[in-house]
Formats: sequence, C-alpha cells, structure tokens
Amino acid sequence: MGIGTNSSPGIAVTGVAGEDTISPASLDPVRLVPGLILLFVIGYGGKWIEAAIRRYGTTHHHALPNIEYVLWAILIGLVIGNCFSGQRWFKMFAPGIATYEFWLKLGIVLLGTRFLLRDVIKLGGVSLALVAIEIVFAFALMVVFGRLFKLGPKLTALLAVGSSICGVSAIIAAQGAIDADEKDSSYAIAAILALGALSLFSYPAIGHSLHLSDRAYGVWAGLSVDNTAEATAAGALYSETAQKAAVLVKTTRNATIGFVVLPVALYFATRGGHQFEGSKAGFLWKNFPKFVLGFLFFSALASMGPRVFSASQIISLGNLSRWAFLLTFAGVGLRTNVQELFQQGPKPFIVGALAEIFIAAVTLALVTGADRFVGGL
Repeated sequence: MGIGTNSSPGIAVTGVAGEDTISPASLDPVRLVPGLILLFVIGYGGKWIEAAIRRYGTTHHHALPNIEYVLWAILIGLVIGNCFSGQRWFKMFAPGIATYEFWLKLGIVLLGTRFLLRDVIKLGGVSLALVAIEIVFAFALMVVFGRLFKLGPKLTALLAVGSSICGVSAIIAAQGAIDADEKDSSYAIAAILALGALSLFSYPAIGHSLHLSDRAYGVWAGLSVDNTAEATAAGALYSETAQKAAVLVKTTRNATIGFVVLPVALYFATRGGHQFEGSKAGFLWKNFPKFVLGFLFFSALASMGPRVFSASQIISLGNLSRWAFLLTFAGVGLRTNVQELFQQGPKPFIVGALAEIFIAAVTLALVTGADRFVGGL
C-alpha cells in the first residue's frame, strides 16, 4: 500500500481476494470504471458519515469524537473488500481498485501546490537530521530483531528496508534487487500492512494525549509510519497541518529508496562470489519515486505566486488533491486482506511489532526533544 516505482505481479498479499497486482495502464479504460465508481462511493460515504456525526452532535449538543472521513473510508473499504472479494462478480472491480496508488501519487503531486519551496527547504536542518537518524536506526534495529528471532536473511532485509524507508514499495523494490522469494516478500508486506493499519488508531490518540503540536505530530508520523498512504492518513486524522508535515517528511524518506536498496542489493549480489549486474546510476533512477519530482515541480510553480497560479487555482488544486486522497483511502481498505494477514505466521509480526514500537518511541522522543529544546522543527 505504499508508493512504488516498480511492481511485482507475484505479490498477492495486498490484492483483492488474492488478485495479482494489476497495471491500470495496460487495461481498457472501460474496465476501470466499476472499481473507480466503488472507490468514489466508499470515499464519499466516509465524508458523509463524518459530516452526519458532526451534524448530529451539533444538533443534540453532544461532544462526539471527530472521526475523520479518512478512517471511515478505510473501514468501509475493509469491510466490503473482506466480505465480498471472494465472490466472482467482485472481480469486475479489481482493475479500478488497483488505481488507488495512482490517486495517492497524484494527490501528493497536487499537494505540492500547498507547499512553497521555502516550506520544503525548511524541512532541512533538524527534520532532515531526524530522517537520517530514523533510516539508520530502523534498519539496524530490524536487522537485530530479525537475527534474534532467527528469521531468514532476506526476510530480515525486506523488513529492514520496509520499516526504514517506505513500506511495501521498498519491499517490492528490494525483492527484485536481492532475488527474494515471494513467500518472504508476502511475510514482510503482511507485517508492514498490519502495523501500518494499527498506526491509524494509535497515533492520533497518542498525539492528543501528549498534546503534540500539529507540526510535531506530523513529523513524527512521517518519520515512523512506513507506508505513504498510512502516513498521509495518520496525519489527516490529526489535522491538515499535521498531514502536510507528515507528507513532506515521508516524501523525503521515500526519496532515499534507491540509495538504501542499492547497498542491500550489492551485499546479496556479492555473497558467494556473485557480481552486481547493471549500472548503479540506472538502479538508483529506476527505484527513485518519480512522484517526488512532481511534488517539487508543483511546489516550485506555486512558489512563483500569481504569475503561475492564482489564489483560487491553488485552492482548486488543493481540493483535487483531497479528492485523490479520498479514492486512495478507500483503496487502502479494499486491498487489505485480513485473512491473509493472519495466515503469515507470528514471527514476522512479532519482529515487526517490537521494532516498530521501538522506532515509534525513539522517533517520538527525538521529535518532542527537538520541538522543545533545539528550537523547533
């Protein structure tokens, strides 16, 4: 469920009813329509439920919890996908549902209009240092836990790459780079997905209990939530400001994917006397998430002021970004196969859970410390 630059047709953990990953570009556009309609209906349903609960609370003077449409869309998709995905008729929705990653990328690209370049540059310094610390710490910690629980070296590497950079996307990229078994990839993906889903429930509650500022919470979510979709959702559940910070930090982590996967690939390629084949620069470019460039491009255009985009156009593009995320979150729920998550065995989940708890705690401590004592984020 993360953003990726390559796909693996053999990975079925995140598919609807075990369906293989489908490339929307290779399909007749007409086949996408049913799934796109389903994504829209679920996403809009999430917004309707959020608004209905808010209206009810206001009308009856009840202080009801404000559960954002993000979580409702995911929950509705989760129920529909797991109740009906095994039915033959449901397969007609699979091609359109598979576009959810496209909408996530498009949403983040358009989100660039809400970030002036000076805001992106402000991520430098403390926040960039936190990103670097998180990547090194998460990778090393996952390797340590993997060895303690005697997981295979390639499964350990996949979990380490997934937890340190960008979840499923990094796992898929690393799978091909180190020639890992699909079983190992499925285990790693299942563990990352399950833990990412838990973050949607736990992170906002922790943030509010600790009275984290919107920006501090967003930086924490961007640092410690592995998949881009879940990091974006976790930020949105807190506030729009938190979502922007989470996306910016998470996008920075995503941009390092090639630089982290390459040494892992070199390590496994040289074991037993083998040689790494191909251009290292080509490897980096192949695995670099191109949507990051789109995000920066739109940010640069928005930074030029009214000469490029008027204030009303910026608002319109921001609304388009929200609609794209609406389809994304519906797809996240629809493509999460609960049964397959529980069939993977306990070890990868135990290793992943222990490591993620440590990563969340350490990054939270770093973020709160930086926010209070180093002059802010």
